[in-house]
Amino acid sequence: MSKINFYKDKVAVNLLAGNLENAKEVSKALDGHAIIGVLSKNFRDVDSAVDYTNEFLKELGVVSVGLGAGDPAQWKMALEIAGRTNPGHVNQVFTTAPYAKGFLMSRGYSDTVVNALISPTDDVNKVKITTGPYSSVGSKGGVVDVEAALNMLKDTGVDSIKFFHMKGTKYLENLKVVAEASVKIGIPIIEPTGGITVDNFEQILKVCIDAGCQKIIPHVYSSIINKETGMTEVSMVKEIFEIIKKLV
Repeated sequence: MSKINFYKDKVAVNLLAGNLENAKEVSKALDGHAIIGVLSKNFRDVDSAVDYTNEFLKELGVVSVGLGAGDPAQWKMALEIAGRTNPGHVNQVFTTAPYAKGFLMSRGYSDTVVNALISPTDDVNKVKITTGPYSSVGSKGGVVDVEAALNMLKDTGVDSIKFFHMKGTKYLENLKVVAEASVKIGIPIIEPTGGITVDNFEQILKVCIDAGCQKIIPHVYSSIINKETGMTEVSMVKEIFEIIKKLV
């Protein structure tokens, strides 16, 4: 976890950027407590993605290699990029995260965080774990108790729980249950994502803080991107940082 600069050792924000200059502005607005996402889905091949990621790493020190819209089919490309760059953070689905963690560890990349995506259900005590490229489309069920899901990930050494989709504040109670379970089981990081805005950021972050989570990485993506320029709005990032400083 040494690559990620957590504010007061507690919170870092995962964001996108239109280009490297925008990424540097965004990171500065958060006083370095940012992880800029590079989405594998946006590249034609691994080589071009690796070059782009290394360019960002040279300037920022840490990058989050993402899938792109949570597309499970991108897990392998994301891992291949991470395996050649040691970015500090890589996104994976539930079924591939243990493989990704082992692969990166075998390369000596113990400082790149691997998360595992789980999804909420209408039952706050259960989550969907069939989030992989085949299981997400070819399986019925795949809904298990929260603690069972997290204990399976604990077995494999996965660092972080990615909770997708928040849908604004629809799944706040679900997030609370998952956050409390992650503390109980000893998974150090939780990453709420999907539908997070400046307006609901405080509610979502507070749930995780109140649960006692060791480290929190909220993902704030499209809601703060200027639709005309494709750039992340620095002023909105500053608003988010003020909320963090208020709560932490």
